[in-house]
Amino acid sequence: MVRVNRDNKSSFIRVKCPDCENEQLIFEKASSVVDCVVCGKVIAEPRGGNAEIKAEILAKFE
Repeated sequence: MVRVNRDNKSSFIRVKCPDCENEQLIFEKASSVVDCVVCGKVIAEPRGGNAEIKAEILAKFE
């Protein structure tokens, strides 16, 4: 049997809401709309592969 090493190409990112400046952790490949937990502004929208991030990206966790 042949084993294939697969690199994890998805990650979590820490973003800052442009309205209330709340920081939260979201999945880079979100499959549903992600809202800010404080003010409700849309932070990320799904776009097939990677989500369209509408907030400032602070850090990436792999």
